[in-house]
Amino acid sequence: MTLTHDPGRPVAPPRSRTVEAVVFDVGETLVDETVEYHGWADWLGVPRHTFSAVFGGVVRTGRDHLEAFEYFRPGFDLERERLARAEAGRPEGYSERDFYPDARPALSALHEAGYLVLIAANQTRQSHRKLESMNLPVDLVTTSDTWGISKPDPRFFEKVIEVCRELRPGLEAGQICYVGDRLDNDMRPAWEAGLRTAHIRRGPWGYLHGEHPDLVAKADFRLESLGELPALLSEQ
Repeated sequence: MTLTHDPGRPVAPPRSRTVEAVVFDVGETLVDETVEYHGWADWLGVPRHTFSAVFGGVVRTGRDHLEAFEYFRPGFDLERERLARAEAGRPEGYSERDFYPDARPALSALHEAGYLVLIAANQTRQSHRKLESMNLPVDLVTTSDTWGISKPDPRFFEKVIEVCRELRPGLEAGQICYVGDRLDNDMRPAWEAGLRTAHIRRGPWGYLHGEHPDLVAKADFRLESLGELPALLSEQ
């Protein structure tokens, strides 16, 4: 039997000759965190626009984003507040509808092309369970709370390399591409670990860091959409 190409279905680009694994961040890479931060603004009892403005100001100066919460609740304790929200029936969280439209298709395209596809990000155990329940087209989901190590700790990216090698023996660090939105948490520690990188320009950090000289000089790929990645990888 002769197989013919369906003209209504786009032809997938060939797989990269140099990249074997693609590892994704979650917040503002796969998931639009608007609902998350709106939820926190509502919990703190401040207008969403005010919270966003203060949050942006803190991030712009390079400070820890949790300092934004201190403006509205001095002594803010994230874990205590998360527990209080859950007990009040207003838990932190996101759903399938908060995934960026290009996220699942990009994961599928890469997985179908034969890449090892992972999610490894700074996320809670609750988020880990949520991601695993979504039947995403990935080989593994893992998170900082599961490992007990958070980005930008170099050990986080050592673990990324370790689990990639467990799933695909012989894999080298330079054959892994980490995809994220932040220069500080994603790109720099990934470079130091010897990984290749793809920066996605969206979310607060994505835009604020997008034209940083280090990122312009060192990122292997600079994306406006995750949908660009399969074709860009195929050129490597």
